[in-house]
Amino acid sequence: MRRGAFIMMTAGLIALAAPAQAEPRAEYVTLVLQAFAAKVNCPHTDVVYQDLVQKANEMHLPDGTTEQVRKAIAYMLTGERMGERGDDELMRDVAIATQSTDFDQKRLGMPAWCETQKGALVGLIRNKE
Repeated sequence: MRRGAFIMMTAGLIALAAPAQAEPRAEYVTLVLQAFAAKVNCPHTDVVYQDLVQKANEMHLPDGTTEQVRKAIAYMLTGERMGERGDDELMRDVAIATQSTDFDQKRLGMPAWCETQKGALVGLIRNKE
């Protein structure tokens, strides 16, 4: 009986630990999506790809994460005409980031959202020259 409870408790702890590992990538997906959204929607804003790669490295994400995320975002936002489909978890993260970004843009209005992003995405977006 105790062994069964121990196995269930261990399985529960493993299940709790798994999402914690995925969290940095989900956070990174949101940052990348917002950076590209700012580039498209906010005047005089640009994204430097190398800055995104550096951020992924700082977050200790695996090499190639930036490209996987970029392709998954393109795939979803172009109706599968560009980019590449990522794994199910990545595509879920992109969908959630897209929904939350759309919601924030509508709630704040685009000018206020753009202004907010200038502070939130320091180091990922820059003024276009």
